[in-house]
Amino acid sequence: MLIELKKELQNLRDENQAKILGKYFKTGKGEYGEGDIFLGLKVPMIRKIAKNHNDLRFEELQQLLSSKVHEERMIALMILTNQFNKAKKDKLKQRQIFEFYLKNTSNINNWDLVDLSAPKIVGEFLQRENNGILPELAKSTDIWERRIAILSTFPFIKRRSFGETLSISDILINDTHDLIHKAVGWSLREIGKKNQDVLELFLKTRYKTMPRTMLRYSIEKFPQDLRKKYLKGEI
Repeated sequence: MLIELKKELQNLRDENQAKILGKYFKTGKGEYGEGDIFLGLKVPMIRKIAKNHNDLRFEELQQLLSSKVHEERMIALMILTNQFNKAKKDKLKQRQIFEFYLKNTSNINNWDLVDLSAPKIVGEFLQRENNGILPELAKSTDIWERRIAILSTFPFIKRRSFGETLSISDILINDTHDLIHKAVGWSLREIGKKNQDVLELFLKTRYKTMPRTMLRYSIEKFPQDLRKKYLKGEI
């Protein structure tokens, strides 16, 4: 089954698209995606293939996650997500997937891989059993673990529980990486869409010192006049 999956991916390889993706995901020397290899497949295509391989075992998924090929890691995460969703009534299976995921954070090493999987696996698991792992991930030296931490709070926001997001945002508020600035700002913006007062209370003592990109993302949905006041430091 694993061999067939890999063949399917290779047969759909698009060299021109692979070059475009390689540049977009910063795979050059010294960039955050250095060494990542792309086949040039589009996400809907990968998702379609994943649906036909949802019965892969952890051993097979580990082989995919250990691959340098971006799409192989992506399809492994899609399959894991599908398995997690299917196991809604199987708490043991969901725990196994959650633990397997956390053992592989070094292989979930680009922003798209984090974004498509962390909320749906880590975030959803923590709805049932919040074990305090997010602050630990947020304090990691690994950028992708830090991004996993903040993205995993999205299911909390969806359920109008904002404390987790605000707490992780506070830990990451002085982060030096632009990809974290964007992720935190994006998360804060989602809180603001549900309760602007909560977001403004958080921003009140932080907006003048937080990274500019983070601020811009967080206030993106504010009325124009109010947004300008925040950007000018006039609140």
